Amino acid sequence: MKKRNRKVIIIGGGLAGLAAAVRACELNMSVDMISYQPVKRSHSVCAQGGINGAMDTQGEGDSPEVHFYDTVKGGDFLAHQPLVRDMCHQAPAIIHLLDRMGVPFNRTSEGHLQFRRFGGTLFSRTAFAGATTGQQLVYALDEQVRKHESEGTVTKREWHEYLGAVVDDQGICRGATIHDLRTGKIFTLRGDAVILATGGPGNVYSRSTNSTVCTGAATTSAYLQGAKYANGEFIQIHPTAIPGADKLRLMSESARGEGGRIWVPRTPGDSRPPKEIPENERYYFLEENYPLFGNLVPRDVASREIYAVVYEQKMGIAGEAMVYLDLTHHRKEYLEDKLGGILDIYRKFTGQDPSETPMKIFPAVHYSMGGLWVDYEDDGHGMIDQNSVRNQMTSIKGLYAAGEADYQYHGANRLGANSLLSCIYSGLLVGRAAFNYSKSMDVASEDISSSVYEGEETIWNNRFEGMKRMNGKENPYSLHSELGELLLENVLIVRENSKLSSTLEKLEEIESRFKDVKCLDTTHWSNPMPSFINQLRCMIQLSKIITKGALLRNEFRGAHYKPEFDLQQPKNFDPHEYIDYLERTHYEEVNDSDFPEGHLDYMKRFQANNEKWLKTTIAQFKNNGPEITYDEVNTSLITPRPRKYD
Repeated sequence: MKKRNRKVIIIGGGLAGLAAAVRACELNMSVDMISYQPVKRSHSVCAQGGINGAMDTQGEGDSPEVHFYDTVKGGDFLAHQPLVRDMCHQAPAIIHLLDRMGVPFNRTSEGHLQFRRFGGTLFSRTAFAGATTGQQLVYALDEQVRKHESEGTVTKREWHEYLGAVVDDQGICRGATIHDLRTGKIFTLRGDAVILATGGPGNVYSRSTNSTVCTGAATTSAYLQGAKYANGEFIQIHPTAIPGADKLRLMSESARGEGGRIWVPRTPGDSRPPKEIPENERYYFLEENYPLFGNLVPRDVASREIYAVVYEQKMGIAGEAMVYLDLTHHRKEYLEDKLGGILDIYRKFTGQDPSETPMKIFPAVHYSMGGLWVDYEDDGHGMIDQNSVRNQMTSIKGLYAAGEADYQYHGANRLGANSLLSCIYSGLLVGRAAFNYSKSMDVASEDISSSVYEGEETIWNNRFEGMKRMNGKENPYSLHSELGELLLENVLIVRENSKLSSTLEKLEEIESRFKDVKCLDTTHWSNPMPSFINQLRCMIQLSKIITKGALLRNEFRGAHYKPEFDLQQPKNFDPHEYIDYLERTHYEEVNDSDFPEGHLDYMKRFQANNEKWLKTTIAQFKNNGPEITYDEVNTSLITPRPRKYD
C-alpha cells in the first residue's frame, strides 16, 4: 500500500508560522512554507520587549494562575478562558524550550533567566533578550526550521504571496493559491491543511508600528471566501511610539518596565528643554492617577490617558501632540544592557540620545486583538484538549489560523509581552491540530481532482490580468493613504457613532473609486503593483469590518472607547464589591444602603452591559459587506468584573 505523504501549507514565516512548522515536522509532516519576504524579516522581529511566563524566579509570588487572571482582566474578559489558562500554564515550558534552542535571554549574575515587569501586572514575568527579543526568537525558530529544510521536510518559498484557499465543492480547504512575486506566476499547492500565520492588519491605517507588509490581505481573503472574522473593532493603540510622517516606530513597553517615566510640563506650552524643567513642575500623570501600577498600566489605559492629557487638557510638549518618556535617571551602561536595541532606533530616527534627553512619544496603531474566528476544544477541566482537530480551525474546514491572524487570546486589549507567547503557543497548537486533521481525512488532497486546482489558477490569473488592464484616474497608493487617514481620524482611541457612521459611508465611496484605479506598471517580472491593488481591495473590506463592528458595539470595553457609553466607575469602587453583589443577589435582595453611595447603581449598569455586550463580534461577508452577529464568550473560570488599576 502506498505510504501517505501528510502535507501542511503554512502561510507566514513569523513566530506562529515557524512554531507550527517545527511542530508539524516533529510529527513527520511535509511543510510548504510561504513567506511574502525573507523569513528573517517577518514582522515578528520587530517585537522588542519580551515574552511572558510566570516562573517566579524572583520570589514575588507569581504563578500561571495569576498570569491567567491578569490576561483575562487586561482583555476586559472578552477572551475564552480555557484557552488563556492553558496558554499561561504552558508559558514556562515554552520559555525553557526557547532557552534550549539558544535564545540569548538576559540572565542574572547567578546565571538564571532574568525577568522584567510589563504592563497590567505587579509581577516580573517577562523574559527578554535585551530589547530585540522578537528577532532572537525568530532566528532561533528559523534555525530549527532550516534543519528540517536541509533534510527535505520543509520547502520554503520566500517572496511568494498567498492569494486564497483552494476550496472544493464541499467547502473543504484542499490547498492554496500562490503568487510568485518575482516572476508573477500564479500557481496552486496541494495540502491536507492550510495554516494562515500572516500577522496583523496595521497598514489598513496609513501609519502604524507595523511593517509595510502587514495589510491583513490574507485573512481578509479568507473572510471573502466565507470564513468568519471576529472582534475586528478591537485595535490596540500602543502608548509609546516615535511620531513620524512616513510611519510610527515602536518604543517598547520594556522602556517603562525598566523604570521609564511618562510626563509633561505642568504648565501648558512650556517650551524649555526637558532637563531644565524642575521635578516639581513635571506632571507624572500615570503615576499620580494610577499609583498602584503607575507607568505600567495596560496599554489601553495609558493610551487614553495620554490622549486626554494632550487633547483635553492641552498639555502636550510645547503645544505638540507628544509626551516625554524619560529614562535619563538610569546609568547609560544599564540602559545599553537592557534596552540597547530600542535606544538605537530612537537615536537613528531622531538624532537624540535617550540616555541624555527624554524621548518624545505618542500613541500609535500597533496590534489587532481581532482576527479570523477559530475554534477550540477544552478538556472539561479548564484546559485545552491538545489533540483536537478543532483547535485553531477557521469556519472553513481544513483552513487554520494562528498568531495575530486569529482572535482568541487577548480579548478587548492585549497585555504587553503576551503577543510572542500567544504566537508560539498557538503555532505549536495548530501544528498538532493540522496533523491530527490530516489523519482524520476521508480523502487526501493528493487524491483531489486536478480540475479543482486548475479552476482556482484560472480565476486568479484572470483577476490579475484584469487588474493590469485597469486604466482609471485613481492612484492606488493615494487611495490607500486616504483610506488610512480616514481610519486614523475616526476609528482610533476615542470613537463616536456619528463619525463611525460617516466613515462607513466614505468607505463605500472609496470602494466605488477603487474600481477606477490605474495600474501604474503592467510588466510581469517583479511587479508589485497588481499585488498591491489586490491588497487594497482586501484592506477596503477589512476597514468595513473594523468600522461597522465599532459602530454597532455601543459600550466602552478595552481598546474600544466610546465616551458616550462610559459607565463612570466611582472613584472609590473596589471590584470585590461586585463579586459580593453577585453572590448576595442569589439569596437576598440588596439595597443602596448595603454599598457606598452610587455603587449599587453602577454595578447594576455594569451587569446589564455585560449581559448585552460581553460577546464576540462575528463578521461574515454578505451583500458586499460585513453582516454582524455575536457569539458567547467562555467565562466559566473567572467571573467577569470591573477593571481597576489604581
